[in-house]
Amino acid sequence: MSKNSIKVFAPATVSNVGPGYDILGFALQTPGDEVILKLTNSKGIKINKITGVKKKLPFNIYKNTATVALASLMNKYEIKEGIEVTINKKIGVGSGLGSSAASSVASVYALNHLLNLKLKKKQLLLHALVGEKISSGSMHADNVAPSLFGGFILIRSYNPIDIIKIKYPNNLYCTIIYPQIEIKTSYARKILPKKVELSKVIQQTGNLAGLIYGLSSSNYNIISRSLTDVLIEPIRSKLIKGFQEIKKSSISAGALGCSISGSGPSIFALSNSLSMAINIKNAAKLVTDNLKLNTIFYISKINKRGPKILD
Repeated sequence: MSKNSIKVFAPATVSNVGPGYDILGFALQTPGDEVILKLTNSKGIKINKITGVKKKLPFNIYKNTATVALASLMNKYEIKEGIEVTINKKIGVGSGLGSSAASSVASVYALNHLLNLKLKKKQLLLHALVGEKISSGSMHADNVAPSLFGGFILIRSYNPIDIIKIKYPNNLYCTIIYPQIEIKTSYARKILPKKVELSKVIQQTGNLAGLIYGLSSSNYNIISRSLTDVLIEPIRSKLIKGFQEIKKSSISAGALGCSISGSGPSIFALSNSLSMAINIKNAAKLVTDNLKLNTIFYISKINKRGPKILD
């Protein structure tokens, strides 16, 4: 890291995590976005370059998640330095893997270290959330918080924001199946019902409590029994071609559970070994190949640390 620039990686994330809609997420080791900040003699923020995406992303600093988060932080602490921003997108936009959150997290984490602000991650969180809101239309933290803090995160409350790190088995693996289609978070939220049956809420709450207990006690049997979403998945799965076949093949290959990551189209499957994670990938690939569905796969353990300085 030179004195006037810094390069930071922030990880992709799986959010919602079965029954944990808007309140449960975890960080991946791969993929992740990279943000480079460089001090300049000019005032204000400028986006220099955006790489890695086919879709055109905004260079307007008030519409880009990374620079909106950056501006929020700079306004809060009256930072007057000129900042030039380069964004290397390595997470698919609209993938359901927290692309906007990772860019927001990387930018505020980078500025904190570049200017030696010595802010704690909890202080950075609110500014990263402001950036995320530009993309999704609402301030939800189940991507931002795990990308920033690493590990498995429970959002206990949004007002005020209160996050809890959850223990999880060390040998927990995640297989990501990412069909190359885009689902906008705003649309995926819009199609959800405003009211749900009390019986389903009870079932969902039981699954969420069971999942958290299973993770914290490394009880794979309870994790598997609890990783079920009866509220959101039945609706959003209709947007993902081949979802039911992919899920069935993953479970048959030994997955503890399988569901939609975020608003999709990415699908995640948890397992308790690398070999099992690979088996799940191979089984899912047979399905996606048969459907002629162009798909990217990732296999990752849980990322414990969150963002890191690359240069």
